Amino acid sequence: MSEKDIAEKTLEEYNDVFADIANVILFGGEQIIHEDELEDAVPYSMYKVDDKVHEQERDCAKYWKKHKVRIALCGLENQTVQDNDMPLRVIGYDGAAYRAELLDDSQRVRYPVITLVLYFGDKPWTAYRRLKECFEVDERLEPFVNDYKINVVEVSFLTEEQVKMFKSDFRIIADFFVQSHNGKYKPSEDNIHHADEVFKLMSVLTGDKRFDESYNNYINMNKNSQGDVKMCKVLDDLINEGIEKGIEKGIEKGHSEGSLAAKLEDAHNFLKLGLSAELVAQGTGLPISEVESLRMMH
Repeated sequence: MSEKDIAEKTLEEYNDVFADIANVILFGGEQIIHEDELEDAVPYSMYKVDDKVHEQERDCAKYWKKHKVRIALCGLENQTVQDNDMPLRVIGYDGAAYRAELLDDSQRVRYPVITLVLYFGDKPWTAYRRLKECFEVDERLEPFVNDYKINVVEVSFLTEEQVKMFKSDFRIIADFFVQSHNGKYKPSEDNIHHADEVFKLMSVLTGDKRFDESYNNYINMNKNSQGDVKMCKVLDDLINEGIEKGIEKGIEKGHSEGSLAAKLEDAHNFLKLGLSAELVAQGTGLPISEVESLRMMH
């Protein structure tokens, strides 16, 4: 299993995070699903092709139960890139789950299967959302070919009101992607409960390991503050570290060009993280007009 898959699963497998995502996306923020009503589901299923058995695995799946009765099976799939085969993948996961229902003699009451595709890309999802879009259908066959729709949640395009609905650490994740997409990012001051998992997930979703590295540095320097971790505090240390490195580079090179080059490099890296131009200008000492010019190049 890849580092990315592990990071995504680790955060979302917490019942408070999973229930929070489901409540916002499925119920508009109403607290319908409670974390103590969730039970881990086996994410693996098997299928046979050319006499060979293959395994397919969901990113995360849980049963929603009340009074020992299963109400639904909810699955989460994480995407950082668009995939035209997503309808085929999702119907494979859902079909396997329905097949498992048929084979489970202990479940007399049937329940629905719901899959949410969490898409973290910065551009709108233009890949296929329906099964029939994945292939050409002869018009004579059209009446006999069933369609299947997938539920894509474009995280970067959530509204501020929707972001505020989240109660768990997923709010930190959604807030970053929404603000970054809008061009300015002010780090959250909310406490992070599953901090290690959040920063690992931020690293794999953005492709920037400095989120995870900065968190580890922050914990090492603030060993008594592990229960009070905030995005703004961790990124503040990251900015300060960048300033210190920039000064060191300037001293090593021994002339102003070296110092400016270091500042520009730091500014470029901070903008890549999604920080606002104002915050980058403050952290690097560069004129905001110069930072804005850099931002336009991203």
